Amino acid sequence: MTEVTDNAALGRYEMVVDGVTAFVTYTRHGDRLTLVHTEVPQTLGGRGVGSSLATAVLEDVGNRGLGVVAECEFMAAFIKRHPEFADLAVAPDNAP
Repeated sequence: MTEVTDNAALGRYEMVVDGVTAFVTYTRHGDRLTLVHTEVPQTLGGRGVGSSLATAVLEDVGNRGLGVVAECEFMAAFIKRHPEFADLAVAPDNAP
């Protein structure tokens, strides 16, 4: 699969496949990344791009020693299905 890059200027991780960009937008607050939205264009659907993107994002976050707040439903569901990433999940700053 294609390389995933952190485009910090746009606040998103990007994966370009066949000239089309899939991405995960985020905001960073201290030692946590809030994953806001995942976008996989329809032309890339059914090819495992979303899963490859999610895996690469979570591996990078873990390697950087950051925690993840998964506001994005796709990323939250991905973490639930892949318990190897469960230790990255942290509560949002405004959690009770």
